[in-house]
Amino acid sequence: MASFAAACRISARLAGGRATSRGLTTSSRCLAAQNFTMPALSPTMTEGNIATWKVKEGDAFSAGDVLLEIETDKATMDVEAQEDGIMMKVISQDGSKGVQVGTRIAVLADAGDDISALELPADEQPKASSQPAAAPASQQEEPKAAAKPAKKPESSASGTYEHSYPLLPSVGLLVHEHGLTKEDVSKIKGTGPSGRLLKGDVLAYIGAINADRPATLSSHFTKLAHLDLSNIKVAEKKSAKAPEASEAKAPKAAPKPENVLVELPISLENVVQLQRRLQDSADVSVSINTFISKATAFANGRLPVVPRQPTTNELFDEVLGLSRTKANKYSRGSYVPTIPDFSLATSRRTSAKKSDIIDILAGSARKASSPSAQRPAPRPAARVIAEDIHTFSLLVPKEEKARAELFLERCKLALEEVPETLL
Repeated sequence: MASFAAACRISARLAGGRATSRGLTTSSRCLAAQNFTMPALSPTMTEGNIATWKVKEGDAFSAGDVLLEIETDKATMDVEAQEDGIMMKVISQDGSKGVQVGTRIAVLADAGDDISALELPADEQPKASSQPAAAPASQQEEPKAAAKPAKKPESSASGTYEHSYPLLPSVGLLVHEHGLTKEDVSKIKGTGPSGRLLKGDVLAYIGAINADRPATLSSHFTKLAHLDLSNIKVAEKKSAKAPEASEAKAPKAAPKPENVLVELPISLENVVQLQRRLQDSADVSVSINTFISKATAFANGRLPVVPRQPTTNELFDEVLGLSRTKANKYSRGSYVPTIPDFSLATSRRTSAKKSDIIDILAGSARKASSPSAQRPAPRPAARVIAEDIHTFSLLVPKEEKARAELFLERCKLALEEVPETLL
């Protein structure tokens, strides 16, 4: 299964989307410098510690480089850059503890920007002011005023809206491409969280999509964000069904795999002819079993794997996009065919018999200089006693039938068509 660090790295990329997934800029003063906030490395993470920054202020980095290491109560994980850029300023230094998720920890600039000419963007999530150590008695007696919620951008009498800057990169790109001024942008109503201006709002304003589409999606997402538990009822506990007498005696045996018999007739005529030629021309004897063994090794190479259902670990890795290697489509087989018994009456040609001392003394030995003494007497050619055609068979599981058939076809090709390649 995908490692915990890899899964958390993906979570960090998603949660830190504004910081790590940056688009094109619209101006050097508004969008060239972007806030980099503490990402959420797990669904339950609320704060983390900054172990060390791998990129210092003024250093350039490339996509895939590790920007910093973040410590949680579970592990220490790397945060990678998604695009090229420059570290403009580090806000939270090495060793910072308890940094809340979403808090600005650095400011990044686009690759090639002159950071000396850029201004730091505003901190969109300022830190809450710390409570004073001791307050006057008069202030302690007064009731505290309830905190007012953040005020959403509202339309003025002139029909304009106030938007927080810098705009999102995707929004800024659209504004720049279509030449919209700040006055034009103020006429667009934002449908994002707290009235944030989204890409769909700009697309609806310029007529690229239906004008009602952003508001419809925003309403749909708002509805899905709240879990309705009003109709949930506790299910009645059902009594366990008593097992039948036959089932209680012994557990059911696992079903036996269904096997099939795959057969193919193969002629050994060409193998026998090659065997005779080797015997006659080179005085070399190669058994039929050797040819069959070589053909079996050839046929077992690079067979298609048996189709199977993916495991839960493989499915999980595929969903997360971590399955970098493709599944093997081929593998080496281990089939050994069953062949009916056959016997071969082969005559192995031997070298000329050396003269024995008794033969020399008896005068029966031939002279060594005689050419006929070096030539062996002719012998009858090898003959196959059994039939030349034999049935090769395999007993395999049903799902391996096609794989076994291909194995036998390869054996047939090697033994009938090209037996010379087996030597």
